[in-house]
Amino acid sequence: MARLQIDNISKSFGRNEVLKGLSADIPDGGFVSLLGPSGCGKSTLMRLVAGLEQTSGGQILIDGEDITDLAPEHRHVALMFQSYALFPHMSVAENVRFPLAMRKGGTADEQRARVAEALDMVQLGQFAKRLPKQLSGGQQQRVALARAIVARPRVLLLDEPLSNLDARLREDMQIELIELHKRLKLTTVFVTHDQDEALSLSDSIILMRNGVIEQSGTPEDLYDRPVNSFVADFMGGSNVVPAKVSGGRLTALNGAIDIPAGNMPETTTAIAIRQEHLRPVSANAAPEGAILFGADRQTRVFLGSRARYRYQAGDQVLHALVPGEHIATADAADCLSVDPANLRPLRD
Repeated sequence: MARLQIDNISKSFGRNEVLKGLSADIPDGGFVSLLGPSGCGKSTLMRLVAGLEQTSGGQILIDGEDITDLAPEHRHVALMFQSYALFPHMSVAENVRFPLAMRKGGTADEQRARVAEALDMVQLGQFAKRLPKQLSGGQQQRVALARAIVARPRVLLLDEPLSNLDARLREDMQIELIELHKRLKLTTVFVTHDQDEALSLSDSIILMRNGVIEQSGTPEDLYDRPVNSFVADFMGGSNVVPAKVSGGRLTALNGAIDIPAGNMPETTTAIAIRQEHLRPVSANAAPEGAILFGADRQTRVFLGSRARYRYQAGDQVLHALVPGEHIATADAADCLSVDPANLRPLRD
């Protein structure tokens, strides 16, 4: 286990500045998701931490030790790629043993014991003699994970490891990653562009865009308290509505929302309303203290235990996510309501 610090890191390829003075502090034993759209610099940052690329500026430290200029093999950092990169001519055990052989890590007996331990951790002990082509995609993914942990790294980097799996296998592997992290307590950085993965796996999330951090914090922070429109939109499930704070009042939806601004700053340019906080109601049945406004229902999508409704309120499209027990009420509703406490101020 180890504390990973990224201090004012920058990286340029020619004139293209990919990372722009990025800093992060990942605690000992933490599980942090590095989240963001494709091309935002996530994988580049992982390659810098692993030593596969040189920084253009800044420092990378593990437990206070500056590893910025250390060779990859001396960093005790393991990087698992999106493509599993297994050697097709080697058995499962030989693939897992490979990093130990390259580093001359222990005697042959010690290496065999470490390989067996790593394979048992990913529940593949019985497949040690098989070739990668004899395994399913999910099993190959586990082999790559065993290879990443066999050398007992201080920091584990996972670069979109689940993206090649189908939805069911991805869910299963998410659970296995959580259980493995609990057992090993390895400082782990998980790269993904999938906000649901980040929310379900992480102690904390770092959300990037264009080489900078837009927001970092707990999953609850980014989900419930986005700092700007990009974060609210990227995390999903929010209606982002242009708004204005002036003279102590918040206005939005062409005046349909006009309430005291409270602590909302005058720099507010929009509000976020989560879909589950927007309630379809009848005009005479709005909860006490709620904001009530008219909207035209356009579609309803049944999702089993929930339904998603699409509304048009003036020139604004709004979505409401309704639990199954309230679908009948929502079908008869002619208005939308929201508790003012569930409005989140945003800035550009």
